[in-house]
Amino acid sequence: MIVTRRRLTTAIAAGGVASGLLGRRGRAQGARFTLKCGSDVPDSHSVVVRLKEASARILAETDGQVDVQIFPNNQLGSDTDMLSQLRSGGLELLSMPGTVLATLVPAASLNSIGFAFKDYKTVWRAMDGETGQYIREQIGKFGIVVLDKIWDNGFRQVTTRSKPITSPEDLHDVKLRVPVSPLLISLFKALGCSPTPINFNELYSALQTRIVDGQENALPLLQSNKLFEVQKYCALTKHVWDGYWMLANRRAWGAMPPALSQVVAEQLNRSAVEQRADSEALASSLRTNLASEGLVFNEPDTAPFREQLRKAGFYTDWRSKLGDAAWDKLEVSVGSLT
Repeated sequence: MIVTRRRLTTAIAAGGVASGLLGRRGRAQGARFTLKCGSDVPDSHSVVVRLKEASARILAETDGQVDVQIFPNNQLGSDTDMLSQLRSGGLELLSMPGTVLATLVPAASLNSIGFAFKDYKTVWRAMDGETGQYIREQIGKFGIVVLDKIWDNGFRQVTTRSKPITSPEDLHDVKLRVPVSPLLISLFKALGCSPTPINFNELYSALQTRIVDGQENALPLLQSNKLFEVQKYCALTKHVWDGYWMLANRRAWGAMPPALSQVVAEQLNRSAVEQRADSEALASSLRTNLASEGLVFNEPDTAPFREQLRKAGFYTDWRSKLGDAAWDKLEVSVGSLT
């Protein structure tokens, strides 16, 4: 089921005005619908910050009838656990990375195809357009409600200890930590790398003890987990972009009157767009902050990386796995990859 944006009804708008007379605590205690929302990022992350803002607006605009409670930092379990809870009804809302959701919905890995997006403008054109629409349709087939605005999880970049990465040749035989993701493993194998799946909570130690030479993640994680202490170089490869889908349990969503669920959808979608701007601004400032910590940045030309993936059959292989219909939707937004 796909939620689209519509104007609020007059009745709900009037209720939102009246709700200003009540305090948040009092309204929440009398809420008709309580929706638990799980997330894997900490309190300080822009996703959680904007989720909390949306929750406050939803409580006010529904006159205290809908209370969205935010549980950050995997308080309700791992991503896999929370996805299971969402499907069974133990959890009403979930902010879920596409790379994890892809274990259930293969099409959710479509936006993570290597070097598909050159910049954020291309990302949002695709994810707010035909590519995103196609992915949402596939998610809906699994009985999950998905809202129409994806949140930003950032571009992934490559860091190394001993040398900068300026071309695909520089990656040859580098032991690079990757998450347990078939797509990312196959991407770096195609680039001549030695991808090594390691859990994130073991990454710092693996870099420190030189079990691996490098890793790849979005810049916020380099900062928050102090990976700059055990890495020297950062190549701004932007090899993969990923986002957070806002998902809802179908039964819980359907239990709310349409006017109320529409308020929830509109406010969460509004916060998604605001969080995108937060994330883009943060990526720019983080480069300055990380450089001051000693991390050396470079911006390699990504064309040779894409050409290497073509020669290695990466794009052909993933087109076969995801299907022509999915691949065509992606290429409408990003151009030909194969």
